[in-house]
Amino acid sequence: MKLPVYLAIAALLALPLSPISGTAIAEEAAHSHAHSHGDEAHRAMELNQEQKWETDAPLRRGMSELHQIVSTGLDAAHANTLTSDDYKNISDQIMTQFTYIVENCKLEPEADAQLHILLGNIIQGVEIIEGKVSGQQPEVGLRKMAQALNSYGSYFDHPQWKDLDVSH
Repeated sequence: MKLPVYLAIAALLALPLSPISGTAIAEEAAHSHAHSHGDEAHRAMELNQEQKWETDAPLRRGMSELHQIVSTGLDAAHANTLTSDDYKNISDQIMTQFTYIVENCKLEPEADAQLHILLGNIIQGVEIIEGKVSGQQPEVGLRKMAQALNSYGSYFDHPQWKDLDVSH
């Protein structure tokens, strides 16, 4: 049985970011109809006693990949060269990195909770790109993800992290 994407995402965000099996995701999704990943995204992020949260290598790798995907997507969106297939491809690439982060990143519980807020915002951007939010153009989803990635740089210690330009 294939789970709807939103249920799988809700299950992923309901669990700590540690290695989990597809079976665990499916079981959690079956029990998490009431959990909405949007709830995570509405909480305000916080620093770790005025310091950025520590990161691990898998998180830095996944976030760097997300940065590149969103940056390239924004450039193409600003040039008006993206088709619906391009947006689908961007969404697929983002979800691949999202899954990589969830499966490989191991943070302390407090940092993990902050990352869940950020990932919730990225998923909201994906939903806009995929046309699941009426009245929102796909480029808005890219900007939402860019803003989330900029928040990552503000709240997580990732050497040489550069904010994305969301002014267009």
